[in-house]
Order: sequence, then structure tokens, then C-alpha cells
Amino acid sequence: MEIALRTVRDEDLPLFFRHMTDPVALRMAAFGPPDPADRHAFEARFKRIRASCDVLRTVVADGRVAGSAAVYGEPGEREVTYWIDRAYWGRGVATAALRALLAEVPERPLYARAAADNAASLRVLAKCGFRESVRARGFANGRGEEIEEIVLVLDA
Repeated sequence: MEIALRTVRDEDLPLFFRHMTDPVALRMAAFGPPDPADRHAFEARFKRIRASCDVLRTVVADGRVAGSAAVYGEPGEREVTYWIDRAYWGRGVATAALRALLAEVPERPLYARAAADNAASLRVLAKCGFRESVRARGFANGRGEEIEEIVLVLDA
């Protein structure tokens, strides 16, 4: 499968919305918006992200939109994030997309966050060189409860 990153286009947003409202994906990701089905909130959020995000990319797998990946935040505290459509889980798409994103953004350190029980995302991050930095607890909208979260770091 050929994985590539490209600039986000307006026509990607309805697909991102569909990906980010998948109840199985929401539960696994855990941390997300309070009301993922609120289309207006989604559009407002993505407008802010597109205006402020240093690197925001569409993940393309064999020519089809498979998700998104981004780097955001202040220098020295920048984080990576990605969201892959469930149809592409377990096929190496997230790992390939994150590797491509990291090649595009050579700045270090970079941080990432994942629910402590999100083994798949933790594996992706570990394959890309991230290591656990700290554990914390936070309210997870995708689960409606407080859960353990792992903050990971990618050093030079």
C-alpha cells in the first residue's frame, strides 16, 4: 500500500468528520471533542486548526483519503497527532503516515499523547521512536470518564 501526505483540501473535511464520528474510533482515541457529532463545532475547530497548525496533512493510502496527521503547539512543546479511518487500522497506515510527518518536521523534541489502553497507537508511536515520558489522568470525552493517559516524547 502506498502512503503519502499532502496538504489538506476543503473536500477532505467531510471525510475527516466521518472518521472522527466513528464511535469505535472515538472510544479508542478517548480524548476528543465533547460532542463529536456537532458538525458546526467540528468545522469551527478545523478552521482554527488550519489557521494555527504548523503542519496539517491529509493521509492518503493508495490514492484514497485515509486520515489526517498534524504537528501543533509552541516550540519546545509541539505535539503530533493523527487520526486514521478505521477501515485502514492494522495495515501500517498510521506508522507510515507518522514516519512521513516526522521526516517533514525535523524539530525535536516532539510529544504525543495516547490513552494508556490504546495499545495500537502506543505501538505506532514506539515504532517511530517515541518513549513514555509521564502518565496522567484526564477526562476522556470519548468514554465519558477519567482515564489514564500517557505522554510520550521523541528526542533528537
